[in-house]
Amino acid sequence: MAGVSLVCVPLVGKSVEQMLSEMATATAGGADVAEIRLDHLASFEPRRDLDLLLRNRPLPVLVTYRPNWEGGEYEGDDGWRFEALLLAMELGAEYVDIELKVAQEFVDFLSGKRPDGTKLIVSSHNYQSTPSIEDLSILVARIQAVGADIVKIATTAVDITDVARMFKVMVHCQGQQVPMIGLVMGDRGLMSRILCPKFGGYLTFAALSTGKESAPGQPSLSDLLDIYNIKQIKADTKVYGVVGKPVAHSKGPIIHGTAFRSVGYNAVYLPLLVDDFESFLSTYSSPDFAGFSVTMPHKEAALACSDEVDPIVKYIGAVNTLIKRPSDGKLIGYNTDYTGSISAIETTLQGKVPGASLADRIFVVIGAGGAGKALAYGAREKGARVVIANRTYERARELANFVGGQAISLADLENFHPEEGMILANTTSVGMYPNIHDTPLSKPFRQRMGSKAQQSHSPKVELNSVFSLKRKQALKSYALVFDAIYNPTLTRLLREAEELGVTIVTGVEMFVRQAMGQFEIFTGLPAPEKLMRETLLNFH
Repeated sequence: MAGVSLVCVPLVGKSVEQMLSEMATATAGGADVAEIRLDHLASFEPRRDLDLLLRNRPLPVLVTYRPNWEGGEYEGDDGWRFEALLLAMELGAEYVDIELKVAQEFVDFLSGKRPDGTKLIVSSHNYQSTPSIEDLSILVARIQAVGADIVKIATTAVDITDVARMFKVMVHCQGQQVPMIGLVMGDRGLMSRILCPKFGGYLTFAALSTGKESAPGQPSLSDLLDIYNIKQIKADTKVYGVVGKPVAHSKGPIIHGTAFRSVGYNAVYLPLLVDDFESFLSTYSSPDFAGFSVTMPHKEAALACSDEVDPIVKYIGAVNTLIKRPSDGKLIGYNTDYTGSISAIETTLQGKVPGASLADRIFVVIGAGGAGKALAYGAREKGARVVIANRTYERARELANFVGGQAISLADLENFHPEEGMILANTTSVGMYPNIHDTPLSKPFRQRMGSKAQQSHSPKVELNSVFSLKRKQALKSYALVFDAIYNPTLTRLLREAEELGVTIVTGVEMFVRQAMGQFEIFTGLPAPEKLMRETLLNFH
């Protein structure tokens, strides 16, 4: 069963016409099955509407009439629902879904009149949590006992480790030849929907487009097919991913997924929303979970969890790439941030001034986290005079002492311009989508102004203008400004620097270079640089 999971698109239109249009779009988009959600229809006349929906259908269909007590929109009695579902079976629907709570009643209702050819899916939905393996197994047995052709269990992920329990039950069902749909809802359960073929799931759901989800955490059909390449996922497919909190903004799945596919590497790359890094690693200890890109806030935890590290990592104190060594399963930590960012800055600088170097330049790093450490170390190795600016001065001083540099508070950065030709590098998330109007170079206006009483003597416009002039004066002291953020490509910090004629380096360039390093660590193959850069830019 593994490797042949069907992709089902729920039709959630409010009219039959909308549903027919959605079905045509799903067919063109590559769906295998369409789920007709009768409870979403604003008005429903069973014989007329089901005939229209099922006649000349381009796809096999799953008919669902979900009541509100199981997360649906139908508020009437079960008798009406049962009659509609029976009619769908008589009209040749390939699948019908009924909830476990009323499944025995429905089976009794069908007694002696159930048409051949329709598979009965009996479903259970838990919108609060994911039960233990024992409780999930009992649930499977209960669903089987009422005569289900296919078992469907959907739970909710409180933590990403919850998904592992569903995977274990799915594998057990596969071994027992029990067709099962096992899904874990919510952002932390996303990988249950993508790795469905790897663990023998019968079917997974994909929204027709963003905003048309029928349950929390559903990926879109295009993402499932084009980014995660679900049709190529098999039992032996290796799993990689970006581990962070948040991770929804990451373009890692796009760039790595495309790169894997281009070289025929049997792997998938996922966004992994992780709360507890150590717990995540111990839960997904199988060799099939082969490697991870590590982003905020887990880079230091990744170092602590590494069995061995690349020598450079010991100096940086942060890991952004972790792999399981195939020979013994040990976790090996690397850092590709510092090479990616420093090479991007140096190449750009030399493009403007041939022979230019970072040696003896003041190199200001904003942020003292994992990326800040990597950049500070890289700059020091190039002979730069490193200055760390951080919101918490103590953390700035700690990192500055480590790299033999100077520390200042972020609040003082606007007034720091001891010489011309400096380098400024932002490694914080200030200015990242959706907060695209923020800049790390000054506090938001409301914080600067203090209380209303303090504002009364100075016109707001005039003070705004003063702060703007101060920021411009500070930016003019830099020969180059770099921002590690790549969404948006042009942050407010970079836009303001560019307006003043300062050379800028976007986070896209750093991201591509560090991703290339990760790809080579993951696969042992040369990174397809041109493809990776084009892929990232095309999706921006």
